[in-house]
Amino acid sequence: TFSVVGIYKNGEVEIIPNEINKKITPSVVSYYNGSRVVGDSAVRLGTISPETTVFAVKLLIGRKFSDPIVQQEMHRVPFTIVERDERPYIKISTEEEDTLISPEEISALVLKKLKQQAELYLNETIHEAVITVPAYFNEDQRKATITAGQIAGLKVDRIISEPTAAALAYGLNKEDEKYVIVYDLGGGTFDVSLLTLDKDYFQVVATGGDTHL
Repeated sequence: TFSVVGIYKNGEVEIIPNEINKKITPSVVSYYNGSRVVGDSAVRLGTISPETTVFAVKLLIGRKFSDPIVQQEMHRVPFTIVERDERPYIKISTEEEDTLISPEEISALVLKKLKQQAELYLNETIHEAVITVPAYFNEDQRKATITAGQIAGLKVDRIISEPTAAALAYGLNKEDEKYVIVYDLGGGTFDVSLLTLDKDYFQVVATGGDTHL
């Protein structure tokens, strides 16, 4: 539902605010009047043009069109999802033409906005990044996320599971606990993950949840 960008500085992660001074940016892209709008402005456009405003692509990226999750999403979202090469694509229709856009391209637009946000804050060009994904993401979904990062102009150094990133952010790798449970209650999903800690290395051993709250 939302995306966050941060930098690792002086042993801590600093979250970078967006252009309206919010630390979270809606993972929403709207195609309106020939332009692409990302973030809070896209959310507002969603009330005007819901059929060209795309969100929740995390549930589509890296999946087959026949995947039950994709089939469920087709009936839940106001935009059109179609099949192309056995993959889900978003169909954006205008008076001039119909355009098919992959989930990776939508995700890349969100990542590009976060990249620009960080560059403006740091006054330097960002070339590399670590991207977090849900613990349940399989290899195809993780590879698709790397592709999205590359489209956004980033070298993806590593893909980290979101509960692992949360545990690291809270400094749990410095504690004596060997087992950690991370609850992630988002705007549209709820995930619970069990992590083990061994020599400063977290591993997700079990995960579950609901992708449709």
